[in-house]
Amino acid sequence: MTVVGPFGLSVRDQALEADVQAGLAAVEEGLLEATKSEVPFITEAAQHLVRAGGKRFRPLLVMLAAQFGDPYAPGIVPSAVVVELTHLATLYHDDVMDEADVRRGVPSANSRWDNSVAVLTGDFLFARASHILADLGPEAVRVQAEAFERLVTGQILETAGPRDGRDPVDHYMDVLGGKTGSLIAVAGRFGAMMSGADETVVDVLTQYGERLGVAFQLADDVLDIASDSRESGKTPGTDLREGIPTMPVLRLHERVERLGLAEDIALSELLASDLTDDARHAEALARLRVHPALDQARRDTVRYAEDARATLAPLPECDAKAALVELCDAVVHRAG
Repeated sequence: MTVVGPFGLSVRDQALEADVQAGLAAVEEGLLEATKSEVPFITEAAQHLVRAGGKRFRPLLVMLAAQFGDPYAPGIVPSAVVVELTHLATLYHDDVMDEADVRRGVPSANSRWDNSVAVLTGDFLFARASHILADLGPEAVRVQAEAFERLVTGQILETAGPRDGRDPVDHYMDVLGGKTGSLIAVAGRFGAMMSGADETVVDVLTQYGERLGVAFQLADDVLDIASDSRESGKTPGTDLREGIPTMPVLRLHERVERLGLAEDIALSELLASDLTDDARHAEALARLRVHPALDQARRDTVRYAEDARATLAPLPECDAKAALVELCDAVVHRAG
């Protein structure tokens, strides 16, 4: 058994391992090439997060999905570069919105330079992704455009909050489907589509990516509370500080409504207070780490990962399918 990709994903077939490793190496080269500019400062800023590393979760999914067609088709690596560039661009923008100090274990672009540089660098990456995408054909452009619209819509929905009468958890799942699930769905779709896989397979891997993406973000919600910066590569409790209600917080609010326990009410009030105060933020983080709401959020992660696994049922049994199943387990493992 060998190991490849993020989360220590094991790949049992040597040929599959070689294909995936070669594909990811080619993606890495493509990312560095796509982030070069005639202006040295732009190159430095654009490659800041590329060189910081990362899980390359989306390119890995492209490579595995491509195994259901021709894994050597010419559009596979460029499409993986497009998806990862788009993801990286959103990170630059997210860190500005979240006022984050750390990303992938290094200073975020906005803290190293300033917000303007971070926003404009994200825009630069979007432009480079679009340039590569144009060579992949109009269908690829359409798929990416629709996903990007969903991504932005999810971010806006998160900012706006649920409308009156809307269940906050249902609203949040719509947010996650847009801001995270949509782009991971594209990774599955591009891998299958560019490899020439059957349309049924393309649809299955698109749905799988969407559901796995939601599970991935739910795991991130748990990590934001439960991990330290050495594990996650970013400052823990960032969403708490910004007042963003992630799944552990939403499950706490549900528990308050259902049980009305004094300790739950007190924690809810603490979370609603000004958490820019370091002492108050640390207290909120410590109390939420040992609260049943965090365990409920972990169970939510497991449920969506199981939904993703179930989606794979129509695919033929093969090593690539086994790796996709294990990817579901790996996402759950991140959440503890």
